Amino acid sequence: MSAPHIPILRQGRVYKSLDVQTVNKLGSEDPAAEISFACADMIKYDLRKMGEARKILRAMKSADLVEITKKAGEIFLNDDLPIGVDGDMQSPEDYVLSLAATSGLPHSLIRMNMKRLGGIFGQIEDIFRGLTRGLDLEVIDKGYGEQGGAPVSYSATTDELAVILPSNSPAVNALWIPSIAMKVPVLLKPGREEPWTPWRVIQAFIKAGCPPEAFSLYPTQHDGSGAIIRRAGRVMLFGDDSTVKQHEHDPRVEVHGTGYSKFLIGEDEIENWRDYVDSLVESVSANSGRSCICTSTIVVPKYGDEIARAVAERVAEIRPLAKDDPEAKLSGFANPKFAEWINQAVEEGMNAGGATDVTAEFREGERFQERDGMNYLQPTIVRVDSFDQDLAIREFLFPFASVVECPQAEMLDKIGPSLVVTAVTRDMDWINQLFDCPHIDRLNIGNVPTNRIQWNQPHEGNLFEFLYTRRSFQIAASA
Repeated sequence: MSAPHIPILRQGRVYKSLDVQTVNKLGSEDPAAEISFACADMIKYDLRKMGEARKILRAMKSADLVEITKKAGEIFLNDDLPIGVDGDMQSPEDYVLSLAATSGLPHSLIRMNMKRLGGIFGQIEDIFRGLTRGLDLEVIDKGYGEQGGAPVSYSATTDELAVILPSNSPAVNALWIPSIAMKVPVLLKPGREEPWTPWRVIQAFIKAGCPPEAFSLYPTQHDGSGAIIRRAGRVMLFGDDSTVKQHEHDPRVEVHGTGYSKFLIGEDEIENWRDYVDSLVESVSANSGRSCICTSTIVVPKYGDEIARAVAERVAEIRPLAKDDPEAKLSGFANPKFAEWINQAVEEGMNAGGATDVTAEFREGERFQERDGMNYLQPTIVRVDSFDQDLAIREFLFPFASVVECPQAEMLDKIGPSLVVTAVTRDMDWINQLFDCPHIDRLNIGNVPTNRIQWNQPHEGNLFEFLYTRRSFQIAASA
């Protein structure tokens, strides 16, 4: 099969643009895909018509959309699905190969993410109950009903959920999937190197019986992304701090930026630190360290040197391997300049003093590596003197973490905003302080890696509360 053409989807209608860009396979000049790019004016025009797609979903029962979602998960994992505009089909294995060719992710991580993403569809009822706090699906159908014995009414805040997707991890698509069961159509802007996952998810939904009008896909440049962010009723935005900071106070925009997740060990458990090395290694290195829920700072009251060495020795075993090696756990970088920039930032932090790359003793060669036409950054554990060191609270797109010693009584004042915090402790006074800490979005008490989440408890924003608002109402007896 020649390189497929990924078109624009305008409420389910395929549109091939005159502005076509080619994404090559990493490390070669061979095309992996041709992609139609949408201009900002097209997106602005289409956004004005999203209410039509919303009406189509509103006419369906939420229970039926839940069943469609569950069926779509099986299709996503197992079926051949349309790809491009020429009637070609993509098998699950073709999907793995295509995504590996453009993203730098090894096959093993793609399959892991694929399985994880496929599982989200099947959990939709549990996710819905968690996000709505047990709301009956019929309340969404009727617009009103009861919850916990009290009358409730909910109305949608928007005609669409727009999602500005990244290229670094296919599993982020899990965050928008429940929108369909909530009767809100989606408008997706895929990452340049990762159109494969959102396209395949859409095709799985359509094959499962979801109206095609519920899905719009707009590969686009910065002007198109800007039009989406400015004009969509609700926007889920992924990006680094420089991208999301300017929108963090806009109630229409749910930002998903740097996580700065932490792993803390309390004074009552620090003597048992060896029991937690497995969890520390997983927290730092899972999904090649590309998730915002991966640990970027390890905070302990003592034994910082010993813990840094133990974790460094383990993560140093993760090395660049062939993409199809089943043991591959490290992702390459689609953009070599990005890898060079990250490596330089780490080196500059080291040169500033107060930081030691403990992994250097255990790894083979330099941190920056080239293999098979791709660039890699080998895992790095840095022992820092204090939170004043620049690398103490940094997050990078590879397995990286700092280890810092800090008295337990000062930890919560030092760690700063944290998407996920795992705190290993049995100290109830400290546990109560952790629950009361406003800087922690998701809290794990005990030996739980930061990357393990439950989808019925959102770790960053609540999709239902983002898409729906509760209203007060009363119906007169004579009505």
